[in-house]
Amino acid sequence: MTRFLTFVLVSYTLLTGAAQSGDVDVEKVNAIHSGNGVYTFHVMLRHADTGWEHYADRWDVATPDGKGLGSRKLLHPHVDEQPFTRSLSGIRVPAGTKSVTIRAHDKVHGEGGREITVLLSGAGG
Repeated sequence: MTRFLTFVLVSYTLLTGAAQSGDVDVEKVNAIHSGNGVYTFHVMLRHADTGWEHYADRWDVATPDGKGLGSRKLLHPHVDEQPFTRSLSGIRVPAGTKSVTIRAHDKVHGEGGREITVLLSGAGG
C-alpha cells in the first residue's frame, strides 16, 4: 500500500510540475457532439500566470495529423483562478476523425505542457 501511495504522489508532482515551470497544462476536456460533425469543447487549463507579461493566452483543437480546427483566445491572465475552464463552440470535425488533440500556449514559452487527446463520440462529420 505504501508503494502505491508513493507512486500516486510522485505522479501528481510530475503532472503538475510543468505548469509551475512555465508551460500550460491541459488538465481536462469535455467534448460535446451536437450533430453533423460539430462539437463544443470545455477545456480546463492550469498555468502559473504571473500577470499581463506571462499568462496562458490560447488553446487549440487539432486533428491527429496536426491540422488546426479551432482556437480559443484567452484575453487576460488568470492569476487567482487556477485551474480555469473555458469553452469553444462550433468546431467542425472532418468526417471519419476519431480523435482530436487539445494543446495550450502561453505568451512567454509558446506551446508546451501536457496535451490531451480526446476520443470523439460522434467520430467526426
